[in-house]
Amino acid sequence: MTCDTAGGRPQHGQRFDTLRWVGAGLEMIDQRLLPARVEYRRYEDAAGVAAGIRSMVVRGAPAIGCAAAYGIALAARALQGAAPAQFTAGLEAAFAQLAASRPTAVNLFWALARMRRAWEAAAPQDTAQVAARLLQEAHEITAEDIRINQAMGGHGATLLADGARVLTHCNAGALATAGYGTALGIVRSAVDAGKRVSVFADETRPVLQGARLTAWELIREGVDVTLIADGAAALLMSRGEIDLVVVGADRVAANGDTANKIGTYGLAVVAQRHAVPFYVACPLSTIDLSIRSGSEIPIEERSAEEVTGFGGQRWAPEGIAVRNPAFDVTPAALISALVTERGVVRPVTEAAIRGLFG
Repeated sequence: MTCDTAGGRPQHGQRFDTLRWVGAGLEMIDQRLLPARVEYRRYEDAAGVAAGIRSMVVRGAPAIGCAAAYGIALAARALQGAAPAQFTAGLEAAFAQLAASRPTAVNLFWALARMRRAWEAAAPQDTAQVAARLLQEAHEITAEDIRINQAMGGHGATLLADGARVLTHCNAGALATAGYGTALGIVRSAVDAGKRVSVFADETRPVLQGARLTAWELIREGVDVTLIADGAAALLMSRGEIDLVVVGADRVAANGDTANKIGTYGLAVVAQRHAVPFYVACPLSTIDLSIRSGSEIPIEERSAEEVTGFGGQRWAPEGIAVRNPAFDVTPAALISALVTERGVVRPVTEAAIRGLFG
């Protein structure tokens, strides 16, 4: 493990990498430690990357996909020189480990499918050449993610008026992607275009991604950000203090139903009640055309410890029953528009979504 910027104090404009390839290994910023410490953990095998995804060292659908791609590249490098049967068995095991790490974020499975296609195309070559090709593909997936986010940001920035007050939920910034961000990429693009934008960041319980991550990113960049409790968003909307809501997504069904961090659905309901536009920023890799509606999206249930306490401190009584769904599903009817790298989809219908792929 290497360590950068101990103490985690904001440094305006300083660039950071969510994940990076260094030497023959993958380094990922440990998002569990932010904002107190900025540390990178190093991984040199697929099992370690899978564990990092599962334990939320890395989180955010696009970032998970990039990490999984590098996990496959690491497995292939470790198997160089092995007999063909051993190489195939080892790589298949790596695919299985990574696929089992988290169930909801479809970018994980999209990236693994893309790595498998690259493997199949390179299979006639020797194992060293296959490993090199898989590493190249992981690099391409990561670079492409940044380009896509920047394109998405450009499209989404047109939805923000000068002086816009934006509510976000969870973290859909550079930390959730290979860089730049989805929902926060829209904010970044609007600011870069000279617009005055202020952000309200929901704290996002139970593990506080808004308080720890979104606030940290925006403070570093000098963006006007105010942290609020999750339950305060409805009051601010009722008072006319929020102009629009922008969130990311972990999976979008063919009809536009969207899975995102738990609490998103409630925000969408309140936004509709107060006529506040509700936008979802998602790359095409987050859209799952194999699932017709949100009822088919698997919802991950995480450990009780995330709800009963945080950071080693427990505040709930021993023996309490806990439910901890990590995501909920917002119906397409509550979504004003989807913002993708190919433009803004409005209204959100299955026909319009399928048209993005045509």
